[in-house]
Amino acid sequence: MVSTVDDIKTIANVGTGTMGHAIALQFALAGYPVHLIGRSDASLEKSMKAIHADAEEFAAAGLLHADDSVDDVLARISQFTDYASGVAGADFVIEAVSENLDLKKSIWAEIEQAAPDDAILATNTSGLSPTEIQSVLKKPERFVVAHFWNPAQLMPLVEVVPGEKTDPHVMDITFDLMTRIGKKPAKLNKESLGFIGNRLQMAVLREEFHIIQEGIADAATVDDVMKYSLGRRWNLVGPIASIDLGGLDVFYNISTYMFDDMDNGTGPSPLLAEKVKSGNLGAKTGQGFFSWQGEDGKRIIDSRNKALLRALKDDAADE
Repeated sequence: MVSTVDDIKTIANVGTGTMGHAIALQFALAGYPVHLIGRSDASLEKSMKAIHADAEEFAAAGLLHADDSVDDVLARISQFTDYASGVAGADFVIEAVSENLDLKKSIWAEIEQAAPDDAILATNTSGLSPTEIQSVLKKPERFVVAHFWNPAQLMPLVEVVPGEKTDPHVMDITFDLMTRIGKKPAKLNKESLGFIGNRLQMAVLREEFHIIQEGIADAATVDDVMKYSLGRRWNLVGPIASIDLGGLDVFYNISTYMFDDMDNGTGPSPLLAEKVKSGNLGAKTGQGFFSWQGEDGKRIIDSRNKALLRALKDDAADE
């Protein structure tokens, strides 16, 4: 097995969609040769167009390495439509296909047969069990989760998660690799459904849906409260450190009457279920809790991406 992060020279990236193309770009930006593996020439072409556009954004923001151009970054990415050729010679193989357990298990059984015996194998699943996925592998100890957050080229966090049979050394090397490509990895001690980030996200959303259903405020107001208070504070000092600063006794007293009044449901929110049933799935359909039609949706996404690019630039300046 790969001994240290310095032994990782070549990356194989399985998947060309929203996450796959962005992860491939992240490694190429960091100087790694990347084997991008897709189902067809058409999917690879679409992925490379997205990579090119994202790389141009990085160049415009001054976030390429000093000696790099967009063409240099793109030249590090080779395209493949079969696993055997794509994973050959790779030291780190990462998969970012649809969130379907059976699909991932099937793909990984095939990848392992073609991958070098000493390569680390990683999935970008956002919450599926790594123990379940690695159960199909002959060498499950080299399998790990590296969960990039969307948009993967802009969000710093990568959750590094073990399955029951993952070698701790694989965790360490994966953590070091994520740091080397400029990410802020978080190493979990053990797997948990949804890992950490999605558990926190779903907890907040559960209460937001409850507030909307109770008629306390509408979706826009609830989001504004988060953006202009907790969102800003937690970006600088995390929630637990924040209550240390505020006084644990204060928050204990609040919890004695607040927790009983908050949603503690165990199933999906009826409000969310209603949106899905009606086909209002958000930006992908043009309507969710908000309207995403016309230029408004594009403007929000562009504004978000520019802010995330500025934050990345600030992060780089602080290092």
